[in-house]
Amino acid sequence: MSARARIVGWMLAVVGLALSVSIFATWTILLARLDDRMSLELSNEAEKLRRYAASARDPATGHMVTDVEELLTGYLAINAPDRWETFFSIIDGKADRITAIPPPVRLDTDDALVARLARATRPDDGEVESARGTVHYAVIPVTVRSDPRPGHFVVAILYDRHRDEIADAMRVLGISALAALALAGAAGWFVAGRVLAPVRLVSQTAEQISDSTDLTRRLDVPGDDDVAALAATFNHMLDRLEHAFVVQRHFMDDAGHELRTPITVIRGHLELMGDDPRDRAETLALVTDELDRMNRIVEDLLTLAKAEQPGFLDLHDVEVADLTVSVVAKARALGNRRWRVDEVAEARVPADRQRLTQALMQLVANAVRHTTDDDLIAVGSAVRDNRIELWVRDSGPGVAPAERERIFGRFVRGAGRTVMYEGAGLGLAIVRSIAEAHGGSVRVTDAPGGGACFVMNIPMWDLWGASDEPRPRALTAEMGPVRVACGHGGGAGEPDLDRRG
Repeated sequence: MSARARIVGWMLAVVGLALSVSIFATWTILLARLDDRMSLELSNEAEKLRRYAASARDPATGHMVTDVEELLTGYLAINAPDRWETFFSIIDGKADRITAIPPPVRLDTDDALVARLARATRPDDGEVESARGTVHYAVIPVTVRSDPRPGHFVVAILYDRHRDEIADAMRVLGISALAALALAGAAGWFVAGRVLAPVRLVSQTAEQISDSTDLTRRLDVPGDDDVAALAATFNHMLDRLEHAFVVQRHFMDDAGHELRTPITVIRGHLELMGDDPRDRAETLALVTDELDRMNRIVEDLLTLAKAEQPGFLDLHDVEVADLTVSVVAKARALGNRRWRVDEVAEARVPADRQRLTQALMQLVANAVRHTTDDDLIAVGSAVRDNRIELWVRDSGPGVAPAERERIFGRFVRGAGRTVMYEGAGLGLAIVRSIAEAHGGSVRVTDAPGGGACFVMNIPMWDLWGASDEPRPRALTAEMGPVRVACGHGGGAGEPDLDRRG
């Protein structure tokens, strides 16, 4: 059974139950009120007879009535019964008069009943079965001092006829309830279809995606209800899936592109390897070198793939000043350069220290490849506009403006290398992925005095949101009063701080 049918079924069940309870309660209340009305009517007739008897007079003489038969006949003449009601009198144990209006049932012809009613010495009521159903009655003894004959006034109300009227009303109410239930079912079916349409669209879209590789389809569900939230969640899941497939495809394309060449080289040399020990040693050295290069490529590709996934960063508070100085200390072993710390920011930022170190070391290694001995390579950090800037600059040939965006792509090798380095062209792509994983970016500009300056820009996030500490101020490193930031001044006339490897 579909969700639409279940929703409408449950709705009809609840509405039907509510209507049934309402009809049953109405029936019970109306029957209770009918009983109360019967009792009130019988009491009212007794009270009217009592008032009449207290003031009844003979029309001929004007004196008080002295005959019980005359009293009851006069009362029957002026008091007309209501619908489904009849009056009659009993004189001296026998039925005497009945109302002029044809009664709905003749109780005065039932001798046994009349005899039983004639024995009443006090007002009494009860019920009796007749050919027309149950009859409620009241018998009122009537005596006149000057007339020794006993008299009785009988009020009879056909209870079943009144109850039948209520039953007819309930029948009409039940039919109306069924019609309303049918209309509610039709309306509920229509509304449930409209409400569940986005859910069906989710199912159809998921089925289409499972049968194809198209992950670009999205759901368009306006509003802010639960169904719209479901559609938004599904769209977000599709975004993640599409992104994951793109990353996977890039990884496969990149791996196939870059690993094909070293594999071909290794296979070719192994096929041509002879029995000469020297030839074997040269081949093994070449194969080992190619395998090392393949290992570096695979590690770089895995880093790029992981950068697109959750959990790539292990965030902790990072002391930016310590990070800057430690990178320079590690970088000195990469080459005989004039190492410098431009500026350090005494600040803490939520970040992954290992990834930031990896990115800065990639930039430093790139600077080493584009410089020669005794060239300048400087590392610095600063806080500007609530963001952390980390940079590496050098005095090499720089980067042409046309190349400044392209070099951050995968497998792109820039010009101007000063050393032989057969890298895969993934270093700067890794730097960009690390910066973007931190919510930042990376760019390259001209360094003061010539050369290239690579700048990573990272937001400080909620650094001061829950802290009473003052905002950080940019401080000069203890290695010297040098403030040379890319694009922020500085010049060739400032003193150098040599840190040679």
